[in-house]
Amino acid sequence: MTRKPKLGQNFLIDDNARHAIVESLGPIAERTVIEIGPGHGAITTILAAQCRRLIAIELDRALAAELRFRFREQPHVEILEADVLEADLESLIPPGETTDVVGNLPYYITSQILLRLFAAGAKGILSRAVIMMQREVADRLAAAPGVRDYGLLSATAQMNAHVETLFTLPPTAFSPPPDVYSTVLRLEFAPRFRELGVDAARFDVFLRACFAQKRKTLANNLRAAGYSPAELHSCWPAEIPPLARAESLALEPMASLYRALALTADR
Repeated sequence: MTRKPKLGQNFLIDDNARHAIVESLGPIAERTVIEIGPGHGAITTILAAQCRRLIAIELDRALAAELRFRFREQPHVEILEADVLEADLESLIPPGETTDVVGNLPYYITSQILLRLFAAGAKGILSRAVIMMQREVADRLAAAPGVRDYGLLSATAQMNAHVETLFTLPPTAFSPPPDVYSTVLRLEFAPRFRELGVDAARFDVFLRACFAQKRKTLANNLRAAGYSPAELHSCWPAEIPPLARAESLALEPMASLYRALALTADR
């Protein structure tokens, strides 16, 4: 019987791809790995044979039971039946350790999962993630300033990690085949908040204001967020053109503007 797709389930069946994903994590013999959405265990099987400890988070009750039975004689493999958006990732890792993440992210909650991973990375508990997602979303994460795909998700990702595109898979690599291509990215978690001299939570709010309306200039977006023309004029860095849009700017000048505005607000 063929399992009907639900919960965004499209199971990886390409043998080369599943091995390439695990290899992209690097050496994991002494590592703990968290797998998001293991499904029928296409990647889980390879991970279990290589890593020191494996925690597979699966929301589907039937799939979780299937995996528990399959790995019942491997005590280093833990199958956690849970929603990854609600799981306390920090509690799964012993103090002082870091972990790696691998997973085929459900298309409909990709952004929410990424935000959870970035938050965990900011706490220093995640080292690396090799994750698969819809190609269009992956393109946005990896986009450079000035290109069409660059936006809030790009800036947020690149504030939290080094983003590397590895390879793209066609729909035929999955069962059932999705309607889209999927891209595998590698994230090396390296939050830049301290380097750029910004408060993580406040800078996140600032970025959201900067990118609020894609067609508006940065200045117009910030005025709409409550900054006065006088504040913006006095704080505006020389390296940012007056009519620049947020999509055209690297993180460094954005952080420079944020710091200047923050100093004005604190006076």
